[in-house]
Amino acid sequence: MRILYFDCFSGIAGDMTVGALRDLGVEESVFLDALAALDLPEGLHAHFHRGERQGISGWKFHVHEHSHNSPDHSHSNPDEPVTYGPVRSQKHSHGDHHDDAHPHVHGRTYAQIKRILEESNLSVAVKRRAQSIFHRIAIAEGKIHGVPAEEVGFHEVGAADSIADIVATCAGLESLGIEQVMASSLIEGSGWVHCAHGKFPLPAPATLALLEGIPLRQVAEETEFITPTGAAILADYATSFGPMPAMRVQSIGYGIGTRETPPRPNVLRAVLGESAEDETPDSVEVIETNLDDITPELLAAATENLLKQGALDVSVSPAFMKKNRPGHLLSVIAKPEDANRLAHSILKETSSFGVRMHSARRKILQREFLTVTTPHGDIQIKVGKMDGKVIHATPEFESCKAAADARGVSVQTVFRAASACADSLFD
Repeated sequence: MRILYFDCFSGIAGDMTVGALRDLGVEESVFLDALAALDLPEGLHAHFHRGERQGISGWKFHVHEHSHNSPDHSHSNPDEPVTYGPVRSQKHSHGDHHDDAHPHVHGRTYAQIKRILEESNLSVAVKRRAQSIFHRIAIAEGKIHGVPAEEVGFHEVGAADSIADIVATCAGLESLGIEQVMASSLIEGSGWVHCAHGKFPLPAPATLALLEGIPLRQVAEETEFITPTGAAILADYATSFGPMPAMRVQSIGYGIGTRETPPRPNVLRAVLGESAEDETPDSVEVIETNLDDITPELLAAATENLLKQGALDVSVSPAFMKKNRPGHLLSVIAKPEDANRLAHSILKETSSFGVRMHSARRKILQREFLTVTTPHGDIQIKVGKMDGKVIHATPEFESCKAAADARGVSVQTVFRAASACADSLFD
């Protein structure tokens, strides 16, 4: 399994995440092409530069307007107050128009951001993931300010630079073919932050709401280590939080923040590798429940949410229940440490009154993603190996579908071409 582990010893922000992915080897064009697919203000400019924090070298990601004197307008700039919260009307001091004090902040509603993403030329996967992240933020902000999620407007997360951070992160992770994102336990400072509605103690309200259910502790350092954008990215992608899992490290990337934050370097470390769990059998938990009174829509939503929450696999099988009622058998495979959380999710999101749980042993193939070139474009191939030998090589459907849509051919045509290339991977 291809794993990306975020080591958040100095927290996480959107620009640091993009910088870390760049340092892992994601080409700059991947990020810039994703931003070019968005309908963002003219004059917006994004670029990278190398820098260091307390002796650690990494990439810094900048998004700014050409009119600015300084290239750095990230959320972590200590000279610029953070602004976020609902925009009640155009008369708000940081509404849809540029404000003289903060000309780079664009007030946008959640509906406007959804429309920007939906009308973009981003891949389906990137588009949906970015929408999911913004949906999380809308729910968090709406809960704080007492408004429905659909009516929430944003300052900090609605600014073009934060949209760019989120979209660039999604594009970078897609290009790496990541199967699972994990992160260290999180720390946050204990100082104060300036928000659109005043001064609030850390963690900032939106950040804390986004990290609900995620391990978090404060340190006696007056620094905001986790931004709302960084919190939303982790909440949507990371399936577990704690020490780095057993993995074969392939590359390490560092994304740097704006400020110096001694005693800890203002750096996000990203570790890319493959799970080492294929070397020996491991234990998993199997969670099952029978369902005979759930709608197809709710069942589909539940299975999707279980996968987002870290389930290793989710399947639904037809079943006959008591009194010969047709129903479904919902089966979930989970890591032991995730089993209770996922069982609670099943009970909350389905009509089930109880679940069955038992332990099982499994052995899995070493997995990786490769890119092959076909007459219809580059296609991702999922490869399974045993003892270093290729056992399976299968084209990824979404990659084939995207190429088929772009070239105006059938998915089957692309799949056949990709399968022919995959055959060359076998010894």
